[in-house]
Amino acid sequence: MLAVLAALAVVVVVLPGLVVERDLGGASISAAERLGAVNNVRTTLVQAVGGAVVLFGAYATWRQLRVNQEGLNATREGHITDRFSRAVDQLGGEKTDVRIGGLYALWRIADHSAHDREAVISIKAAFLRTHLPWPPQGQDSPAAEASINSVPPLETRAPDAQVALTGLGVLCQERRPDWLNVSYTDLRRADCDGLWLHHINFDGACLEAASIYQVNLTKASLIAANMRHVELGTSILHQSRCIEADMRGARMVRADLSDADFSGADLREANLRKARGHGTKFTGADLRLADLRGTDLTGADLTRAKLEGALASDVTIWPTDFDIQAAGVVMVEDPGAEPSILLHAAALARNVPPLRSA
Repeated sequence: MLAVLAALAVVVVVLPGLVVERDLGGASISAAERLGAVNNVRTTLVQAVGGAVVLFGAYATWRQLRVNQEGLNATREGHITDRFSRAVDQLGGEKTDVRIGGLYALWRIADHSAHDREAVISIKAAFLRTHLPWPPQGQDSPAAEASINSVPPLETRAPDAQVALTGLGVLCQERRPDWLNVSYTDLRRADCDGLWLHHINFDGACLEAASIYQVNLTKASLIAANMRHVELGTSILHQSRCIEADMRGARMVRADLSDADFSGADLREANLRKARGHGTKFTGADLRLADLRGTDLTGADLTRAKLEGALASDVTIWPTDFDIQAAGVVMVEDPGAEPSILLHAAALARNVPPLRSA
């Protein structure tokens, strides 16, 4: 401190005189003029020192703020880590409400911490795979051969799994495109309405009678999935893979099926009215008794597809040079505009009609 004061005294008292003497170069001036010159230099030096002090104070304040912010961030990360650990521990609880609390806690962490969002999404997917395997295991789950009309909605028979699925579909909206594995899961009568399930692997999963209304399934994989009686109205299946999927009785009214692959899929009695099938691949698919009224199949691949008894109307658009008579398509009157499904969630508990093609 004394050294700083001594330096300031030198700058203010001694240095101005030396500067003036150097500038005069031995020239003779009056005492008043010399005093004025010294005071001018002293004023300039005092202003320079004051500016330096202000700059140093600003830097010290900024540095302290940085240190405080780093401390707050470290404390916040520690709190998030603790909350994350407690939430994960809850997922292993025996009580359903405890597991639901853990799932919601993880969901909240993902909302507040982008750094942890991917981990939370992966945990929710793993929760579904381990708690709802397909074929089902244990006495609490309906048997695989049980009639779908006897299977309760997912939110009733496994509410924690429904929470995990819903959280997954909401958080995936901001997820970078990457594969997420939810294959071989029992999602019968699940409620997926309005969710984002793009780039998700549902291979071998059972989604029978699930409500998947207005869902983004872009580039999803549904290979060999059970999707009988599924509600896919107005959903987006752009470039999705539904190869050899069982989609008998599925409703895909006004769905976007462009560039999707339904090779070898069983689409008997499926409702594809007003669906968009630009470039869709139906190679070897079974479309017998399907409803194709108003469907846009521009550029679709119908090689070896079975279409006997499928319904079409005058507004159905077929691939170039496709022979509908040779394919056995039945021409009927178009039903007109499709009404919006306002209460689509009711489909979760509806009694599905028996399949004529079973």
